[in-house]
Amino acid sequence: MDKKTKIAGTNQFAQNSMASYLAIEVIDIEDDFIVATMPVNEKTIQPMGILHGGVSVVLAETLGSIGSALKLDLNKQVPVGLEINANHIRSVLKGKTVTGKATIIHQGRKTHVWTIEIKDEADKLVCISRLTVAIVEKK
Repeated sequence: MDKKTKIAGTNQFAQNSMASYLAIEVIDIEDDFIVATMPVNEKTIQPMGILHGGVSVVLAETLGSIGSALKLDLNKQVPVGLEINANHIRSVLKGKTVTGKATIIHQGRKTHVWTIEIKDEADKLVCISRLTVAIVEKK
């Protein structure tokens, strides 16, 4: 499958979920990373008009979870978020776009660990996160 088809299929897979509600759009996929954009708008800001920290965590977990799903046979296993942490470095104003890149740092049989960097339009770090994904056998 070529990269364009894989990206389109991944975005389709995320429809009717939190990812589509927040307009998270996958723009690049490789074996060891996945990249997506998200607008900073009325759905993603906090009352002060800046990106909500919890939404940064949603973007981070979405990227890591989709990245893990792409590495599994979903007929046999499913990825489930086990633990996530995030450090919020700088704010982003409404009307901007952020880009998240999740890079896998451990791919075991029962867990995957991802590092996720979220950056603003000036390529400045907004949030850094680490996600551990449990790989669960499908019942």
